[in-house]
Order: sequence, then structure tokens, then C-alpha cells
Amino acid sequence: MSGNARDTDDPAVAPALAPEPAPGPGGRVLTVPNAISVARLAGVPVFLWLVLGPRADGWAVGLLIAAGVSDWLDGKLARAWNQQSQLGQVLDPAADRLYIAATLAGLAIRAIIPWWLVGLLAARELVLAGALLVLRRHGYQPLQVSFVGKAATLCLLYAFPLLFLGSHAGDWALAARVTGWAFAIWGSALYWWAAALYLAQTRILIRPPGAPPGSRIHSPGKGHNG
Repeated sequence: MSGNARDTDDPAVAPALAPEPAPGPGGRVLTVPNAISVARLAGVPVFLWLVLGPRADGWAVGLLIAAGVSDWLDGKLARAWNQQSQLGQVLDPAADRLYIAATLAGLAIRAIIPWWLVGLLAARELVLAGALLVLRRHGYQPLQVSFVGKAATLCLLYAFPLLFLGSHAGDWALAARVTGWAFAIWGSALYWWAAALYLAQTRILIRPPGAPPGSRIHSPGKGHNG
């Protein structure tokens, strides 16, 4: 999904050849895009309550759709009104991840999806968190979003509402369930593909100049990082 001029969304990669980050956005806090992001974050506990309390799946799906629209809107406004901010770069991907985590938890608790799928997606986040730490240790900013990463997130955000609707009875629910699982399978595969691209780009960036492929990586004075 789009965001507040975000380069830290679901981290897949765009080529980066030097550890020289582009000039960062301002430190503004009180902006319209940031307010939209905060409102989207506030909707996460409401979403969980709708899913696990009254099980009002229609309202929950409506809230997911509203969150997706607001995510697109805050990115458009940030660029159109030149209101990019460092806070927005944090809030926007945080909201995306919290909605994905909350939706996965709700689906698994209600036994709509298996827990192993939750573990598969959570493991991917842990792998990327480790890669991000390595990048920062070597003086690099988080890598930019790739098409694969955006496509993965989009597939999952289509899958989750459909799986909620597919948990009910009726022909329309069956169609929603089948379509939802198709998006979930493709989204999970693309999610890990994006992670593989991220890891490959990370390895290229932190390899010393002139080092042959597959060589161990050294940090001056810190021993091996391989």
C-alpha cells in the first residue's frame, strides 16, 4: 500500500548502491497525513473487538476497507501538500503491520486459518527485522519498497476480508473463501519472495568492495559477520 512518502513499508528492495540516504523529510508532527495515520492506528483495537467480540464481520471488513482507503489517501495528501514527515514514515508502515497482525490473530483464533500460516508470516517479519539491524549497523537506511513487496501486501489485504466473509454459510461465502485462499497463497509466496530480494540486496550492500561472491563479510575491528 502507499503511505506517507514511505520507504520503509513491507521491506523488499529497490537498488541502492551507496550508503548515502536521500535527504530526509522534515520533523513535522501536526500534519493531515499523520492525523489520518493515527486514526487508522486507533481502529486496530476496534477491529479486533468486532472480530472477537460480537463477530460483526461485515463491520470488521468495512473497517479494513476504510483503513486501506485512508492508507492510500494519506500518501496522496503527503505528496500533494508536501507534508512528508519522519513521523509519517513510522506511523504508516506501523499501521499496516498492526492491521495485518490483528487480522491474522483474529482469523487464527476463530480457526478460519491455521496457526502455521501465522507462523510462516511472522517468521518472515523476524528475518527482515534481523536484516534491517544488519543494514543499520553498516550505516544504511532501510531499503525501498519493491513491486513484489507491494503486490504481496495487496494480496494479503484482499485475502483477509474475503476469508472473514468466507467463514459464513452460503454460495457467496464459498466463493469468498476460495478467492480469499487464492490471494492468501499468492500473498504469502510473494511475501517471502520480497524477503529473499531484500536479503540478497542486503548481502550485496554490506559486502566489502572487490570481495568475490560468496566470500565472508568483515567489519573492521569486529571480526566476522557471516
